[in-house]
Amino acid sequence: MRHLPNIICLGRIALIWPIVIGLQAGAYERTLLLFIVAAISDGLDGWLAKRFGWISRVGKILDPAADKLLLVSVFLVLTWLGLIPRWLTVLAVARDVMIGVGAVVFRIGWGPLHGKPILSSKLNTLLQLLYVVLVIIHSAFGQPPQSVLDALAVATLITVLISGFGYLREFTSRALQIAARS
Repeated sequence: MRHLPNIICLGRIALIWPIVIGLQAGAYERTLLLFIVAAISDGLDGWLAKRFGWISRVGKILDPAADKLLLVSVFLVLTWLGLIPRWLTVLAVARDVMIGVGAVVFRIGWGPLHGKPILSSKLNTLLQLLYVVLVIIHSAFGQPPQSVLDALAVATLITVLISGFGYLREFTSRALQIAARS
């Protein structure tokens, strides 16, 4: 049972392809269901890992990787289809690339990066998931109004920027602390 969170993560990764294909085919209702299952699995695997102590080294890498793969794939496809503004996708993907590169550079230069996601990053992930769900709902059913999507896009952008700068500050601060001790 201790591997259940990792299995759920792998399931989320496996859902990416059918979600992408569904979006491209315009099968928004089916895609909405698949995306909601993927989004719920993100919370479920984390809850199980913490609740039962099933946290693993693989899970610490797999969970954020699954989140990034899902959101980046969906953002890119929805942008390609003209459903998400290009500026939001560029900044959201750039933030994820910056975090990934920053983590690798930190690992190479200063050692393992121990820690938890910052609060603004969790809020950003939540807003990105909500935004995508509402974009798909809008595509399928014409609701909510475009003005709601536009407001949520701006809120998502704000959390992209805040969390991106937060991670940059965190990586830099930790590196400077380690360098000062050496």
